[in-house]
Amino acid sequence: MAERLDPRAVLELFKPVTWFPPMWAFACGAISAGVAGGRWAQVVWGLVVAGPLVCASSQAVNDWYDRHVDAINEPHRPIPSGRIPGRWGLALALLWTGVSLVAGLGLGRWGFIATATALVLAWGYSAPPFRFKQNGWVGNLAVGLSYEGLAWVTGAAVVLGGALPGTPILLVALLYSLGTHGIMTLNDFKSREGDLRMGVDSIPALYGPRGAAHIAAWAMLVPQVVVVALLAQWGLTTAAAVIVGLMVVQIVMLRRLLRDPTAPNALWYSGFGVPVFVSGMMVAAFALRGGIVP
Repeated sequence: MAERLDPRAVLELFKPVTWFPPMWAFACGAISAGVAGGRWAQVVWGLVVAGPLVCASSQAVNDWYDRHVDAINEPHRPIPSGRIPGRWGLALALLWTGVSLVAGLGLGRWGFIATATALVLAWGYSAPPFRFKQNGWVGNLAVGLSYEGLAWVTGAAVVLGGALPGTPILLVALLYSLGTHGIMTLNDFKSREGDLRMGVDSIPALYGPRGAAHIAAWAMLVPQVVVVALLAQWGLTTAAAVIVGLMVVQIVMLRRLLRDPTAPNALWYSGFGVPVFVSGMMVAAFALRGGIVP
């Protein structure tokens, strides 16, 4: 552990590009719960906890326990390339997990519980003996609950002064968590070769590119259908109609992936189709805003 660390390699280990989804979900949660009032500082702090702390911790944990798979799929990553030497990868994962837990204390009771649960899922996803990612169905669900559902609930709890959000917010957060299962399946297209060689049962490894593409499409679309139905039932018909429009855009874009289910097309949809999906999250959040749902 005497080797010097390159700060650029540490930042790459923490993958800042992955911080956006939980920060976006946290923002959706804060908006869905209503006016933040005098809690703006806590909301900003929550965004830091969700992204640069909890999500960064999960990335470090994943890179450490996936270093052998990454040596095949992404040998340029900081750990397999040797830019983060020795056991520094594990040390950074443990350190950032501890920092995240302490920071979560500033988010109130339910905010801290959600933070701790997200960290437990992050370690369970990558680390033995659980290693949820060995099974694509379980691993993707764990990521969805952590990155989207728990982040959403934490944002709402912060705005509500630490109280548990109501059933409508919990339902919508859960549904978008389930939709994230499909997004994670798309992400796994790029690692299919390494997963097959190392015995990781990701969805693309289990069902092949074509089967995985169809599973991802249904996993993203079905929860949105349920969200639309709930919003319509609650009288939030404008938001429901907007999300239907966003789903139409997604379906048109999904046709390209389903016709040619390759890793480049999965990456293309992740870059252009997933933003449309998460836009629907924000539409639902604004519709729920102010507690007007019975």
